[in-house]
Formats: sequence, structure tokens, C-alpha cells
Amino acid sequence: MLGWSRVTLVLAAAAVTCASAQQAPPWTENCRKSTYPPSGPTYRGSVPWYTINLDLPPYKRWHELMADKAPALKIIVNSLKDLVTAFVPSGKIMQIVDQKLPGLLGNFPGPFEEEMKGIAAVTGIPLGEILAFNVFYEFFTICTSIITEDKEGHLLHGRNMDFGVFLGWNINNNTWVVTEQLKPLSVNLDFQRNNKTVFKASSFAGYVGMLTGFKPGLFSLTLNERFSINGGYLGVIEWILGKKDAMWIGFITRLVLENGTSYEEAKNTLIKTKILAPAYFILGGNKSGEGCVITRDRKQSLDVYELNPKQDRWYVVQTNYDRWKNPLFLDDRRTPAKMCLNQTTQENISFATMYDVLSTKPVLNKLTVFTTLMDVTKGQYETYLRDCPDPCIGW
Repeated sequence: MLGWSRVTLVLAAAAVTCASAQQAPPWTENCRKSTYPPSGPTYRGSVPWYTINLDLPPYKRWHELMADKAPALKIIVNSLKDLVTAFVPSGKIMQIVDQKLPGLLGNFPGPFEEEMKGIAAVTGIPLGEILAFNVFYEFFTICTSIITEDKEGHLLHGRNMDFGVFLGWNINNNTWVVTEQLKPLSVNLDFQRNNKTVFKASSFAGYVGMLTGFKPGLFSLTLNERFSINGGYLGVIEWILGKKDAMWIGFITRLVLENGTSYEEAKNTLIKTKILAPAYFILGGNKSGEGCVITRDRKQSLDVYELNPKQDRWYVVQTNYDRWKNPLFLDDRRTPAKMCLNQTTQENISFATMYDVLSTKPVLNKLTVFTTLMDVTKGQYETYLRDCPDPCIGW
């Protein structure tokens, strides 16, 4: 087991390396071109599609998917258990997770608790560990989201799903352990009712909230973590202590995708609903000007930054830092994303050029699990697994 002093030294060394690397080649590069259709060393492969039948009882909805993905889910759950045990070798934390967590976190809203119970039954993984797997998405989602509008008022929405920072580094192949283990769990989901699509999403098998998705013809939505002292851990503590008046961020995103009827309704819900963890909601619509970044703390909206093509604001970019503040010096994905969008120009924005932007280091980095491209108006939805071969920044 790594001692705390050694862990601190490793993290400090990583921070210094990344701070330097963020500013210079080969960890940064000129804006990529001609990377779409995806191929080559940054393309890991396609993401499979599954149908989630909302007409089934919540307990049964995920059975087909989880029967396929149970082995991969067990691998990542065991990795997270090993990580916890490395810091608390007594095993008491995992004992609490297995025996106490279901009671502590009970009474999840809507169908979510029954869905997680069904996943536990199919996979044979204890319910407490399935709950923990769902909870940890409230804390580790480090992503880049972009909405663009072309000269004809047509909107596109793209995102890199970056996940797994500090959750184990493999020194043999220079990858994040959990990031790599999430790639086999990555799935596209077609949520249907009465054999008709309600919404589509990209997610990880075993997770019942949503972080990326769209409602064809209406709106698209991605969720990015927002770092704050008043963070998600406070919301989880309040929930455990019985104050359950706020929504889990992955659950509110799914409910908006499932039940929302318009861009404006979705925006209003995301602005006003109390949430457990600070977040950025990146929301796109189906007509000119319908695109925004909603900056949230747990109880209220702090800022709504919207597309305004009349003022030459034809895109919005959101990473994990408030737009009115400089990003952390060792994690600036915002600047290269904006630079590449400006070089692309509004006249030339497309799925292909959006993918180019999301393929440029450090927007693409060692944490990137997949890239999603969404066109609400055309109903076009594509997700691709990614790699960032060395030399590549850790985040």
C-alpha cells in the first residue's frame, strides 16, 4: 500500500508534469483536421446500442443489458473496492457499503431504487456496491461540452466524457485504470415507450442516471461536474441524515430527458431544481439561439450563458470551471477548444469539424472514455470510444 507521503509525492509530481505539459508540445498540438469518420490511433471502436423498455417494471428494465455487461461491471467494482481497501485496509468501509449503505441512502426517487435492485439481482453484485457505483458519478465527471450554431441556425452538440481522475494509474501503459475499465461498459441507450423512442443517451452499464443524451427533435443535454467547496459530498451527507429535498444530478438529467417536452421547460427545470452536487448543465434546443450553459450550485443557478449569434456568440464551451474564472493552470481544455472552434469558423462547423475539435489534445486526454456527437433536428446521435496515445496529458 502506498503511504500518504508517497501518495502526496506522486500526485505532486503528476501536477508539476501536467502543469508544464499543458503549455507545450507534445501534449498540446495544432488543431486536428480530417479525423472524421473516426479511425486511427485515437479511435478505440464503436459503442453498442441497447434498448431500455420503459413499459417494463423498473426492476426488469436493465436485465438484458446487465446480463451482457455483468463481467465488466464486476471488474470495475472490484477495482474501486481495491482502491478503498488500499487506504482503509481494515475493510470497514466496504463492510459499511455492503451492509449499511442501502439503508443510509434509501428512498431514491422515481424508479431508480427498483432499477438498481434489479441490476444487483442480475449481476450478483451486492446492492450497496451498485448504489456506490451510481453515487460516485456525482463526484468524478471531468468533461468538455460544446454547443455550436452554424450560419443557417442549425445546432450541434458534442462532448468528451472524461472520467476516472486519481482512480488508479497504470504505470505499465500510462493509463487511468478506471478510465480503461469504463470503456467496455460504455453503451448507447434507446429508451422506448410503446416501441417508440423517448430519448437516447450514452452511459455506463450499471448506472441508472444519465450524463449525456438527447430527445430527438427537441433538445440535447450533457452534465459536467463543477468543482466547489460546497460540493456534492455535503449533499450526500444531508441525504443520509434525512434531508431529501434535493435531486441527484444524474437522476435530474435523466428525468428531464425522459419527461421534458421543450427546450424552455428543460431549461426552467435545470435552473430551479435543488440538486445534491454543484454542476454545469449544457442544454441545446432545435432553433437559433437555443443553447446555454447553466452554472449551478446546490440550491440555485449562478449563471445562464446562452448562444447569441447576433453578437457573434455562435458557440458555448464548458469544461469544469466557471466561465468568468480562469481554468486551473494544469487543466486548461477551454482555451484549445475555443481556439480550434475559432479556426474552424461558423461557416464550417459540422459533425466532422466538431469531432476534430474534440480530438485535439488536451481536449482529448488520458481520461477521455468516449466522444458523443448530437444533432437534435436531424435525430443524428453518434458515440465513439477514444484513446489518447502517448505522448498525451493525464487530464
